[in-house]
Amino acid sequence: MRLLALVDSPDHVCCRYRIRAFEPALRDIGCSLTCEPLERGLFPRMRQLQAAAAFDAVILQRKLLPAWQLSLLRRNARHLAFDFDDAVLYRDSYDRRGPSSPRRSARFARTVQAADVVIAGNDFLADCALRAGASAESVRTIPTCVDPGLYAPKASTSLGGAPELVWIGSSSTLKGIEARRPLWERLGREIPGLRLRIICDRFPEFADLEVVPVPWSEATEAADLARGDVGVGLMPDDDWSRGKCGLKILQYQAAGLAVIANPVGSHVEMVEPGATGFLATTDDEWLAAARACADAGARARMGREARRRLESNYSVTAWGAAFAASATGTDRPSREPAGTTARGDAGIAPAPYFTRERTRAVGGPRATAASPRMTRRSRHGSE
Repeated sequence: MRLLALVDSPDHVCCRYRIRAFEPALRDIGCSLTCEPLERGLFPRMRQLQAAAAFDAVILQRKLLPAWQLSLLRRNARHLAFDFDDAVLYRDSYDRRGPSSPRRSARFARTVQAADVVIAGNDFLADCALRAGASAESVRTIPTCVDPGLYAPKASTSLGGAPELVWIGSSSTLKGIEARRPLWERLGREIPGLRLRIICDRFPEFADLEVVPVPWSEATEAADLARGDVGVGLMPDDDWSRGKCGLKILQYQAAGLAVIANPVGSHVEMVEPGATGFLATTDDEWLAAARACADAGARARMGREARRRLESNYSVTAWGAAFAASATGTDRPSREPAGTTARGDAGIAPAPYFTRERTRAVGGPRATAASPRMTRRSRHGSE
């Protein structure tokens, strides 16, 4: 069996974590993976879409093609999966034109209606696909996953003094950190010795708070994270952000770090206050959380629990079989009995989205039987 993935770039973070990470699981079912960047030129792209006929299955990742190109791909793909981990039907949080985009929305609707399987990175995105006209039976929620084996958990932590916060991300998402400048400067004033380690390709400066600049490198990011004490997650409270799949939170947890994050989108599922970190909205709540993390023993305990939950609920091993079955069309979806897991254990693919209602529990997400309708969530999830 041959699987073609049409992506932005084989080295793009989305391809690395959501497709290439599952290559061992694909090999387990006798499937080879070919990742190709979508051609830019008109005629090269036409040839590429026609060449999809040589493969048993095709994944289109995140890209919203013009109608005629989608139609060409659909005619040539024996099994077409659409994978997305961002709210691609909207503009991003920092676009001056605002989030709504009729062109994006129309292309998104055509794409999810045309695909045999829609693989959404979280339940908010699954809701978006359903509302856009995807059939309920076609939609899967498969989270972004990490391989904890690539992250050596933090071996030790200082016994006293302020913790070192750590944030990892791109220049674009760094805007969320910079937007809360008064928060970081207050933390620096009120917690002597506090530092913020930033792993990125550019670095802000804050009054009263020392920034430790660490240039990002795929080869060193895991070790660079483990040198911090507490991971930081902060994103705007909007629909674009609710589509985010929490990769940086998962990286912190794989490194065995406690996490402080604001209660938006995937953060609410990934962080349990007091158990794996803290959820904070106001400056006072962030200050209290940072002070609580000054207790080295407490943050070590939370970091161990965070890693344990990640291994069970957000690891490549936990979801590999489910992804392979969905991407290749070899799964046979059926309603799950109440209380069974939504993960892909023993080669079982996750149930169609409408049969599940994800809930937060001590051990992480679980699945329960639900009626065939979209589940309404809090303002920090689907609405």
